[in-house]
Order: sequence, then C-alpha cells, then structure tokens
Amino acid sequence: MRFNTNNQPYFKFLKKINFGGLKSIFFISSLSYFCIYFFENIDQISFDINLERDGINLSLSFLFCVLSIYLNAYAWKYIVKWFGKEFKSNNLVSFYVLTNILKYIPGGFWHFVERFNFIKKISNPHIALYSTLIEPYFMLSGSFLLASMGLIFSPFYFFLIFPLVFLNRKFIFLILKRIGSIKGKVFEVLRFPNSEGQFEERINIISFFPSRALLLEIGFVLSKFIGFYICLNTFYTSNTPNIIFLLVIFSLSWSLGLVVPSAPGGVGVFEACLLLFVGKSIPQNIILISLVYFRVISTSADLLLSLPFLIRKLSKRI
Repeated sequence: MRFNTNNQPYFKFLKKINFGGLKSIFFISSLSYFCIYFFENIDQISFDINLERDGINLSLSFLFCVLSIYLNAYAWKYIVKWFGKEFKSNNLVSFYVLTNILKYIPGGFWHFVERFNFIKKISNPHIALYSTLIEPYFMLSGSFLLASMGLIFSPFYFFLIFPLVFLNRKFIFLILKRIGSIKGKVFEVLRFPNSEGQFEERINIISFFPSRALLLEIGFVLSKFIGFYICLNTFYTSNTPNIIFLLVIFSLSWSLGLVVPSAPGGVGVFEACLLLFVGKSIPQNIILISLVYFRVISTSADLLLSLPFLIRKLSKRI
C-alpha cells in the first residue's frame, strides 16, 4: 500500500519544522526547571535512608526496574517477529538488554544503531530498520494507553488512545514515513538510504494488530511505574496518593522524556514534567527525593545488565 503525502500541505509544513532544535530547547528548559526546583528546596531535602527499614523497598524498586527492561526486550522481539522474522533463541532479548545503557549517551540513538546492525547481520536491512524505528512508537502507544485512564478526571485523556488506531498492518508504513522524516540523522548514522520508496518495500507482517508486543510494552511502563511508586511510598508515609492519578502523570511524563532524544534516557524531561504535573498534591521535598532515588535505581539497573557489553566494548579499544 502506498501513501502519497507529498502534496499535502500539513506534511510539507511538518518537514519544515526544526524538530531537533525544538527538542533541544525543551530538554534544556526541562533540565533548568528541575535544577531550579531542586535548589530552591534543597534545605528541606535529606537523602539519608535507613537501610534496615528502607532497604527492602529500594531493592523491590530495583527488581521492578530490571523486570521492565526484560519486558521491553521481549516486546522488541515480538515487534521483529511481527515484521516477519522469527527467532527461536533469546539472543535478541539478551542483546537488547545488553545495549540498553547506550540510550544515556547524548544523541539518544546509539542503542538503535547497535540493534539495527545486529538485526541486519541475521536478517535483512529493511526489517532491521523498521523494527528499530517503530519500537519507540510501541512504547509511546502503551504509555498513552495507560495515561488514558485519566479519562475519569477529564475527557481530554480520550485522545491519548489515538496512536493505537495507526498501530496496525494497514497504516504501519504511514507511521514509519513520519518517523523517518523526523529522524533524518538516524538514517545518516545507519548509512541507510532515505529514499521516497523505501517504506513500500514488501515485508511479511504476520497479523493485523501486534497485540503481544503492545501488551509487553504496557507491562514495561507498569513495571517502571511500580518501581517509582515503591520509591515514593518509601519516603511518603503520611498519606497514600491516588494511584490512578500517579499512574497517569507518570505515563505522560515518561512519554515526554521518550520523545525528546536530546534527553539521554529522558533525564531531566521526565523529572521536570512529573514535578509540573503533580503540583501540590505531594510535598515538594518528598517528590524530589523519590525522583532522584528512582533515577539512580533505574539507571543502575540499566548499567548492571549492560555491564558485560560495556566491558567487551572497552576491551576492544584497549
């Protein structure tokens, strides 16, 4: 199926927008907002913890962050399978986990480069490119679906279901074209020709809707949220926050961190957005402490699981 978008003024307008510059501005603004917020409240912040009392909670948070990485890896495996490439072993999952730390490198696309090269060696460049480009859209769709639970607070959240409408065999090439037009730098790094007809290359999509991959991505975001919620409850014992409200703002904040590649791993953007959305519902010092601990824990999980990959890369340079 071909989609001719060249003559549509809306898409021509999108191509003229400097998304890279806008994302950089948004990243710098978010990071500045978080830093100002942090230093304004630093006299109320204490990072002292009682390991006997809080150690179990923080360990549970770490385990849920580890679980989220594996759920994300299995989701990618099923995305690749949806495009027609079957893997009998779990090599794909292991490689995904090992390269996850690369998302923290400035630029936000080096983990995509490694995964593209890995799939290309054992499949074909088109499946490698499609599965690499589309994975963030799966994560975004899963996160937005969770955030749409905010429908109980406002009808606005209904619109967050819309990304799912395009996540099917009929419209997948349209999504890939739009992502491709935004991520021109990725094509350059991957040395893949960004031609007009590349997205019409035939691939064997095995079903109309990739339900298994989407469910795993939902599980990924939920596991991340549980890890954060455990951190929050470790330091906020006076009241129990509304868990649906927290899930909605967590999902929205995480989504914004995802779509700003200038933010390595969403650092700064996720925290700033969550601070903004949570408002006065939770004491400022508590939410700041929880965010810092959650960031340290989630990054530590990525680093621990990626350690063999980093050691191998460093040993080749020595």
